[in-house]
Amino acid sequence: MSNPSLLILPGDGIGPEVMAEVRRVIDWFGDKRGLNFDVSEDLVGGCAYDAHGTPLTDETMAKAQEVDAVLLGAVGGPKYDKLDFSVKPERGLLRLRKEMDLYANLRPAQCFDALADFSSLKKDVVAGLDIMIIRELTSGVYFGEPRGIIKDGNERVGINTQRYTESEIARVARSAFEMARKRGNKVCSMEKANVMESGILWRDVVQEIHDAEYPDVELTHMYADAGAMQLTRWPKQFDVIVTDNLFGDLLSDLAAMLTGSLGMLPSASLGAPMANGRPKALYEPVHGSAPDIAGQGKANPIACILSFAMALRYSFDKGEEATRLEQAIEAVLAKGYRTADLLGEEGKQPVSTSDMGSAILEALDESL
Repeated sequence: MSNPSLLILPGDGIGPEVMAEVRRVIDWFGDKRGLNFDVSEDLVGGCAYDAHGTPLTDETMAKAQEVDAVLLGAVGGPKYDKLDFSVKPERGLLRLRKEMDLYANLRPAQCFDALADFSSLKKDVVAGLDIMIIRELTSGVYFGEPRGIIKDGNERVGINTQRYTESEIARVARSAFEMARKRGNKVCSMEKANVMESGILWRDVVQEIHDAEYPDVELTHMYADAGAMQLTRWPKQFDVIVTDNLFGDLLSDLAAMLTGSLGMLPSASLGAPMANGRPKALYEPVHGSAPDIAGQGKANPIACILSFAMALRYSFDKGEEATRLEQAIEAVLAKGYRTADLLGEEGKQPVSTSDMGSAILEALDESL
């Protein structure tokens, strides 16, 4: 049998630095666990624009459609701020999500014990936190038509349309219920059914899918603004949260900061199964390109490495190896290793991006 295939798109800013540490981890699994991947690499975002005049070439898009999974670093930076909207770095990422039809975005928010004091919330609120936000990713207000900026009389008007079909809601709801069955068997669906017709449809369809196919899963509904409040009040009441594209964007970033740092959080964007049974998949850290620290060895590679752990679990059915990697990271944190974003006390010296990668590899060796 051929090896599973990975396309790596390091992107911009700190993307290449953190992805270099992921490459070391991938090599470790090949050398020490006999888990080999056919790895290719290409450009996305600002670097692709610099090289080709577009944030994602058709050739790279075709590669992404063919491989078993895509690993992406980060895109964007201030040097591209004045580009036309159609060729901004972020359009490359949006094209990947749209054309691969990656409709379910999995954003875990897990608080490692060693970092419970680092959150801005009280330790008892976040210690042991382990929730999963599933965000619909290919529809809603980010893609709805009509959209644009038009002239109406003497002033400009910005228009974006929130649009959802029943089938789009149903498939992401199924993803949430399936995930809940593997976790705590609870789903909270969040929308704004009190003021938005799309929210009314969302609530109705989620309830219908639950009643017909997943009656064993506990389902609750909550307005998204109340959900934001509850996430900061007592986040451990939740297991799986499912919500639309816009609210998912906001709520998952809020949940990310419960853990103390965006540099710690991975994500997976999954679509329908391919012919080999694996889902279309793109894995990426939640953090951005952080151009202010790019090239300085200050970036935290953990979110990107944890994104590879998600790939092991959801694309390659290697849950035990994913757990091995996650536990190695937890062990490193427990020993006190910290990149600059995780330093809570003055006077402590941070480790570099590569030093953190080396510490994780050592912990992996110790797991054997």
